[in-house]
Amino acid sequence: MLPLAHPSLRPPPPRRASAPARARLPNRARARTLARARPPTAGAAETEAASTSGGGGSVLSFLCPLLKLLGGGDPSRERNDVVEVTTSSISSLARLPWGSKVATSSGENMYSAIGAPTLQLYEFEACPFCRRVREALTELDLSAEVYPCPKGSLRHREVVKKIGGKEQFPLLVDAATGVTMYESGDIVKYLFRQYGQGMSPSSGLLESTIFTGWVPTLLRAGRGMTLWNKAGVVPGEKLELFSYENNSYARIVREALCELELPYVLQNVGEGSSKMDALQRISGSKQVPYLIDLNTGFQSGDYKKILSYLFKQYSISS
Repeated sequence: MLPLAHPSLRPPPPRRASAPARARLPNRARARTLARARPPTAGAAETEAASTSGGGGSVLSFLCPLLKLLGGGDPSRERNDVVEVTTSSISSLARLPWGSKVATSSGENMYSAIGAPTLQLYEFEACPFCRRVREALTELDLSAEVYPCPKGSLRHREVVKKIGGKEQFPLLVDAATGVTMYESGDIVKYLFRQYGQGMSPSSGLLESTIFTGWVPTLLRAGRGMTLWNKAGVVPGEKLELFSYENNSYARIVREALCELELPYVLQNVGEGSSKMDALQRISGSKQVPYLIDLNTGFQSGDYKKILSYLFKQYSISS
């Protein structure tokens, strides 16, 4: 795994094999968590929509069958670790330096320290425009509730149509401000304007997507694009993932969460994150990914164990 470095949200849960208790947040953070945003209904917020990402969606619709064929079929099957890590690592290199470190110092961004997400992101892992937004979230050290919307989605794509009137991705809902918007470029600019402490998006973040944003989608052969045919189990509580966008191992886990259409709380811990110390207290290390499933008590920082767990636990045949 790739090491990181950062302070945080909550003390560690007991280290035991069975159903560990949820780590408790500081009082202020816990109060905000109680008000954690719920999926909104149509008309709940102002909608800003255009059509730029729609063109990318057409390209993805064309590529999807081909990439699914090249991807080797069932994502739950045993994988070639060398191929998995190599293709994901090259994908990370293609997107350097975006989505790897925090653009603001941990002391500057008051929103990152609270850790109770009011942002809701409807997206799917393979989409290069969604990736652009996730990179911005990492750079701003922001947490978010992620609702994966893979092709063939059973739930979340219908929610997106109810909220914004069309099936386009990404879609951001900010429950703190009442803003709802499509268009990755507009979303990134909004996030920096609202949460960037006066900063602008890092150089090349917006412009680079058209050139290298497709590399992870192609190299990963469409992983994180299509709903797994045995997905369908809906967890009572959202899973929680400590990650940062350009981490090779975290990408593989996010792909699986997307293919299973599992909603999760994304805790971004890029280099310089205010949440790094919390991650170390919870997991005993500063490595990502680290997944917590409150529904079963499962916790792990090993991406292979996480994949095995997810596809067994959330298969309709299990």
